[in-house]
Amino acid sequence: MQRFRILLLAPLVMLATIALSAAAQDRKLRIGVEGAYPPFSQVGADGKVAGFDIDIAHALCAELKARCTLVTQEFDGMIPSLIARKFDAVIASMSITEERKKAVDFTDKYYQSPNRMIAKVGVFADATPATLKGKRIGVQRTTIHDRFATDTFKDGTIVRYAKQSEVFLDLAAGRIDAALMDAVPADTGFLKKPAGKGFGFVGAAFNDPKYFGHGAGIAVRKGDTLREELNRALANIRGNGTYKKIQDKYFEFDIYGAVVK
Repeated sequence: MQRFRILLLAPLVMLATIALSAAAQDRKLRIGVEGAYPPFSQVGADGKVAGFDIDIAHALCAELKARCTLVTQEFDGMIPSLIARKFDAVIASMSITEERKKAVDFTDKYYQSPNRMIAKVGVFADATPATLKGKRIGVQRTTIHDRFATDTFKDGTIVRYAKQSEVFLDLAAGRIDAALMDAVPADTGFLKKPAGKGFGFVGAAFNDPKYFGHGAGIAVRKGDTLREELNRALANIRGNGTYKKIQDKYFEFDIYGAVVK
């Protein structure tokens, strides 16, 4: 009789295992990405979004065995859209700050880079408030750079843009005098491009954690257990070499704790 029960239960256990496996494969997640912040994310000529953030998103979705849809969104609408459930997580080079943690939860960092001012070479000796008094400083709207510049360069004019690419355009055209941003996209997305000829970093890096936080993390809604799943997935891709393969595709240095000279 006992043997009969075991034989009867075996197919049921197998069916349950198959069902769980199918459910895992059918899991769907929507990821908010920007698509306008090279080399982390940008829309190519083929209309597809690509970049470091995008490859990280795909790698994490593979670890979670989830089918992910990437949803492009301007950066200043990321947190409101996340809270409104337009997507489940944000992978968009969003710095982990205490201010943002009031609205959303973050995973561990997945990269960290310095913040620098750029301007025409030889125009400014440094990037202090005194030197930039009366000057027009470009920033991407609602970013950590916007908040820092607003609080620090009170005697300058802060010019805000929806996209980082718009900052680059006005800087090259001379409509602003300097721009504050993440050093990595500044270097690869502007200084190494033809439009960036004659421009360079000014002064030392800015790193006040009050403004710049502790690296870029993935944002999820408050209390969402997806945070813990993503942390495990991040640890896995860091450990199995996937992260390094993605990093080496875009950078010649360790972006996890980057120092750009």
